[in-house]
Amino acid sequence: MDNFITGVYANLAPVEGKSGFTFQEADVTRELTVPGRFDAVANLASPASPRDYMAHPVETLEVGSVGTRNLLEIARRDQARFLLTSTSECYGDPLVHPQVETYWGNVNPVGPRSCYDESKRFAEAITMAYHRTHGVRTNIARIFNTYGPRMKLDDGRVVPQFIDQALRGEPLTIYGDGSQTRSFCYVRDLVDGLYRLMRSEERYPVNLGNPVELTILEFGQRIQELAGSKAGIVFHDLPQDDPKRRKPDISKAKAVLGWEPVVPLEEGLRETIAYFASTPAGPR
Repeated sequence: MDNFITGVYANLAPVEGKSGFTFQEADVTRELTVPGRFDAVANLASPASPRDYMAHPVETLEVGSVGTRNLLEIARRDQARFLLTSTSECYGDPLVHPQVETYWGNVNPVGPRSCYDESKRFAEAITMAYHRTHGVRTNIARIFNTYGPRMKLDDGRVVPQFIDQALRGEPLTIYGDGSQTRSFCYVRDLVDGLYRLMRSEERYPVNLGNPVELTILEFGQRIQELAGSKAGIVFHDLPQDDPKRRKPDISKAKAVLGWEPVVPLEEGLRETIAYFASTPAGPR
C-alpha cells in the first residue's frame, strides 16, 4: 500500500504480477478499507528525507500519528504482528555516542526537523500503548541511514545526491565542513534485520544500522573514487539541528536477533552506483 507522496510505482516492477502480491493505492492517514485476515502489518509509511518531510510537515505528522493508529487497529482486529519502522532521528543531535536504545535523545521539538522526529517518537509511544492496553504483538525498529538501488536521485539524502553529482561529473555538495559522521547500512541487510525483528519477542526499540562510522567528507570521497569522478567538493552552511554524529550501538540486535550487517560499504555502493548509472534519469 502506498499513496506515492514520495514513492514511485516503477519500484514495484520486481514483484508486480507475482503470486501472493497485491497492491492498493491508498493513504494510511485516511479511512482504510482493507479486508483481512492478516498475519502481520508492517508500517513503513512516512517521508524519510529532510527535503520531503520539510515540504510535507503536516502530512508527516499525520502519518506518524493517525496513520500509525489506523494500521495498529488493523493489527488489533486480526490479532496480527505489528512492525513499526522508527528512526535514529528519535535521538536528535545526540549527546550520547554511539546511540543505544535506552538513550532518550536530544530533540528540538519545535525545530524544522521536528515534524519527522516527533512523528516517529509519537508513533513509538502509541505502538507501545497498543501493546500494553490491547495486547497487540508489536516490534519497533530504529533505522539508521540506509541506502541502495531504487532510491530517488532528487530526494535530498546524502547517498543519492552524492552519486547523482559524481555520475554527472559535478562537485559534491557538503554541508558544514564534512566532519559530521554517519553510518550507512545496505538495504539488503536492513530487510533481513526487519524480518528477524518481526519474528522476535522483543517489544522495545531495536537499533538497525551499520556501526561503521564515516565522516561525510570521507564518504563523499569514497563515492567519487568508485564513480571515477574528480570534480572536487563545494561546502555550504550546515542546516539547523543537523546531527553532528550518528552511529548505532547494535549490541541489542546482535544479542536478541543474531543480526549484524554483512554487506561491505564498497560492495553496496558499487551496486547502488551501477543501478543509477544504468538508469541515468533515475526515479524522480
